Amino acid sequence: MSDVEKQHDGRDSQVPQSTKSDDFERQLEEVDPLYESKLVRKLDLFIIPVVMLLYLLSFLDRVNIGNARLYGLEEDLGLSSEQFQTAVSILFVTYILSEIPSNLVLKKLRPSRWIAFITVSWGIVATLTGIVQSYGGLIACRLLLGAVEGGLFPGMAIYLTFFYTKRELALRIGYLFVSAALAGAFGGLLAYAIGHMDGIAGLRGWRWIMILEGIPTFVLGIATWWILPDEPATAYFLNDQEKAFAVARLRRQTGYTKKAAEFHWNDVIKCFKDWKVWLFCFAQFGTDTMLYGFSTFLPTIIRAIMPKASSATVQVLTIPCYALGAITYLVIAYFSDKQQQRALYTILLGVVSIIGYAMLISPSSSATHYAGCFLVAMGLYVSVGLPLAWLPTNLPRYGKRTSATGLQLSIANCAGIMSSFLYPAKEGPRFVRGHAVTLAMIAFGLVCYAFLWAYLGMLNSRREKGEEDHLIEGKSDEEIAEMGDDSPRFKYST
Repeated sequence: MSDVEKQHDGRDSQVPQSTKSDDFERQLEEVDPLYESKLVRKLDLFIIPVVMLLYLLSFLDRVNIGNARLYGLEEDLGLSSEQFQTAVSILFVTYILSEIPSNLVLKKLRPSRWIAFITVSWGIVATLTGIVQSYGGLIACRLLLGAVEGGLFPGMAIYLTFFYTKRELALRIGYLFVSAALAGAFGGLLAYAIGHMDGIAGLRGWRWIMILEGIPTFVLGIATWWILPDEPATAYFLNDQEKAFAVARLRRQTGYTKKAAEFHWNDVIKCFKDWKVWLFCFAQFGTDTMLYGFSTFLPTIIRAIMPKASSATVQVLTIPCYALGAITYLVIAYFSDKQQQRALYTILLGVVSIIGYAMLISPSSSATHYAGCFLVAMGLYVSVGLPLAWLPTNLPRYGKRTSATGLQLSIANCAGIMSSFLYPAKEGPRFVRGHAVTLAMIAFGLVCYAFLWAYLGMLNSRREKGEEDHLIEGKSDEEIAEMGDDSPRFKYST
């Protein structure tokens, strides 16, 4: 066994001493796959519910302004349609700016502490949004909300790589999108129920929506300090043998070394110089146009399709769309992890969403337009979510991985600004421009992913044939592993 394989992916002082034994390492290599499956289930049991709840509340607090609009927000604050759209989009300015810095400090400040801090902070801001008295106050709260909330999703995407291998990551990131779907599906109904508190304590319904959806976030943030583990070696719910195996199985992945698991500014520079990372970012921008446009304006789209439906009926009609999207993602993510196929499913399901938007644009019946919403939802989370597992699994060095994920989401979330202006009320009930722009952006993203699929496949083929072996002549195993994804021994996920 090489020196590289014996090194710990994280802080050595926190690894059980047994992990440094050759005999124990050999035992880990020979462990029954059933034991590993049991360990992964245990990780899922203690980690996934927490990250799902965090992202559910994050998504809810971010998009509940759309539901608040139905319960007096605009008239209470005297907002024009343009001012409301600005309030929706302004959040993404600080949200985007905070993503990369947040990822860079995540490991240094410890995930449990940093994520707890940003969760408590956005819970306070989200709650206080319910007492603003002016357009300026609303803008200030939205800017603060974006600043403190922006680090959560990129942080979660990186955090999951501390526990799961590249063959397990898509499904676990998929759970985050299930949370988004649940927030979309039931956020409207929750808002409808809370909206009936209109007038209680002299507060309008929209204020109660903000307050009562913000308080649980504050409580969860405090709990996160204790219930979220930082890494396998210190996870409170694992025994010593499980900790050792959890660490070792991550080390077995190609390109994972002690130094690679640490943050180095040189890796950040390499991230910004890698054109493949930038292409992933621009492709993500294209598909995220659909994510934010659909998630924020689905009630508006359905109300335009069925103008006689009540607010409650409109909210109920969004639920099957989100449910189908979530179920589709979980099924596809399972097979994507199993087969290690990212591009194929991303492109296929993206095409399904394109067909859905084509149906929404077509001069057809209300039933056809509503069916189009289902097709959009089917491809939504797959084409947005799989690339968020695809990129980090191709970057074994932590510094490059965390920078690239932050950059990917920073650029992608710029789509949230654009999508806020795609569905102005004056363009209803058809919203042809909004649907057409979104369709075009999805197509752009899919073309980028198709190119990456072909290019990475070509690189893998070259490496399998030994055409890049001259790059490692005279290098030790450790030096080769330190090359990360530039190593001829590294195989890209496609």
